[in-house]
Order: sequence, then structure tokens, then C-alpha cells
Amino acid sequence: MSMPALLQNALRLPVIASPMFIASNPKLVIAQCKAGIVGSFPALNARGDGALEQWLTEIETALAAERAAHPGKRVAPYAVNQIVHASNDRLAADMAVCVAHRVPIIITSLRAPDVIVPAVHGYGGLVFHDVISVRHAEKALEAGVDGLILVCAGAGGHAGTLSPFALIGEIRKFYDGPVILSGSIASGDAILAAQSMGADLAYIGTRFLATPEANVSDDYRQAIVDSSAADITYTPYFSGVHGNYLKKSIVRAGMDPDKLPHADASKMNLGSSAGESTSTAKAWKDIWGAGHGVGVIDAVLPTAAVVDRLEAEYRAARQRLSAAAAVYP
Repeated sequence: MSMPALLQNALRLPVIASPMFIASNPKLVIAQCKAGIVGSFPALNARGDGALEQWLTEIETALAAERAAHPGKRVAPYAVNQIVHASNDRLAADMAVCVAHRVPIIITSLRAPDVIVPAVHGYGGLVFHDVISVRHAEKALEAGVDGLILVCAGAGGHAGTLSPFALIGEIRKFYDGPVILSGSIASGDAILAAQSMGADLAYIGTRFLATPEANVSDDYRQAIVDSSAADITYTPYFSGVHGNYLKKSIVRAGMDPDKLPHADASKMNLGSSAGESTSTAKAWKDIWGAGHGVGVIDAVLPTAAVVDRLEAEYRAARQRLSAAAAVYP
């Protein structure tokens, strides 16, 4: 396994909080980084002229103050997600802002980031890329990325269909660099499981929806607490790319989650423009993404408390595993 120098001795847990459309904002990212895990947000969440610049300045100022006030504390770096797809007409402008701020980690999605890697490497930053298959991984590595995020079955939002066991096993046949694993990871036990399978870091999103810092409604938070894996539906209908969503939100929007029309991927609409359509805005507001890990989430807690719980679970799982392994010397 391989941990980039930027992250060595910088994390309390081997975790990157995944960027969640609409839900991730500076408040959540700052809380995550202060708690000792990488916080992230999609650049597209910062809407309006100058909003991305303001968000980055707010995050950097808060983290610098935290490090100054607590010199020995592990305050994690942050990351920004960029959608590298033709539907994202903000990409060039948003990347210019990120380069000017020397964003530590850029997370790229939906196309190999050939045009992004040189710019980020120019100031010493890292590029991690979302992949759902070996083919996507190979293309990302050809583009020069610094790590792969394996988006496996059960992940919230846009997710793949392969079991994490299968995908990480095949990736590790030819790649020994940083791997971040996602797919139903919502507990400390699952973080340790990701490491045991060969991942360097776990990628956690859904667990942080049930926090006061997330930019979601109280109904959405409660739905996360009340739901189980059986309450998730996998469909491309809402964005043109397959993703996992809470069935309850689809029903509330007046649709049958079991009878959604087929979506045309060539008409993908991720709401990148300021002038997005009313239907797209409604979809992202009313349709709630979530992963299969919802079933282990039992309360709405502040982000700091969530990380405390994850750490306690992680340490307990390590002890159990050590004891179990001793039976098979």
C-alpha cells in the first residue's frame, strides 16, 4: 500500500470524505478536516460569481487558524471535486481558481483528467480519479493521476456495479499506488475492512449526510437514519449516469422508483450552468442520493462526533481482528 507524502501523519483516520453534490459545503469540509479526515466538496456546489473563490478562502482561513491554535493536532488537507465532462461548462474557470489557491487534492470524475493533471502537478498538488472499472483505471493512470478512487457497488450517488472485493483485486494486479475504496463504508469496521482488502484509504459520503453541517433538509437527514439498504434504488434517470438514491424521496416527488423511465446518457445534465433547467434543479433538490451503508446510521450527530465514533469502531475492530487472527497462527 502507498500513502502520499501529503497525507502522511496528517490524518486521524485513513478516510477521505467524498464530495456530495449540494450537501458538501465549507461548513462540512472544515468540520471534517478539523476532525482529522480529508474533507471535500464539488466545485459545482459553489454557485454564483466568485463563490468558489470565497469558499476556498473560507476553508483555508479556518484550517490555518486551527493549525495555529493547535500545533500538534492532525488537521487534514481538503479536496475539490471537478467533473471532467463536456456537460460541465465551468471546468476551465473553476480549475483556474483551484490552481491559484493551490488546492491540495483535486478529485476528478466522469472522464480521464488529461488536461487537469499537468496544472495540478505544476504546484505540487495531487489528483485522485473516480473509476468504476479496470478500463477506467487504466485510462486514468495513462493521464498521470496520483491515485484511484474505486467507486464500487453500494456507493452513494453515481456508483459502479462491481463488488469492492472484485474491483480492488483486479486493480492491485497492475497498480501498487494509492487506492481509495468506496461502497457502503459507513463504520469504523468497514474502514478497517477496506484496508484489509488492499486500500490505503476509505471513501465515506452517506454517513456525513446525517450531520447538522451538511447542506440538506432535516427530512433528508431523518430519512438517512430511518432507511436501510433495501430503501435504495439504482437508476440513471436523474442525471444520465447510474446512481443510488433513497426510494422515499422518489415517491415524495410523485414517481414510482420501480418504474422510472430509461435515461439517455448522451443527454447527461449535472446542473453545471447557472441557467440550469427547472426540472434539473428540482431533481437535485428533491431526489436524495444515498449509499447502501444507510442501514448502520442510527442518529444525526455533529461531524466531530461522527469521526469520534468511527475512530472508536475502527480501534475496536482492530482488536477483534487481532484476537481472531491469533486463533490461526
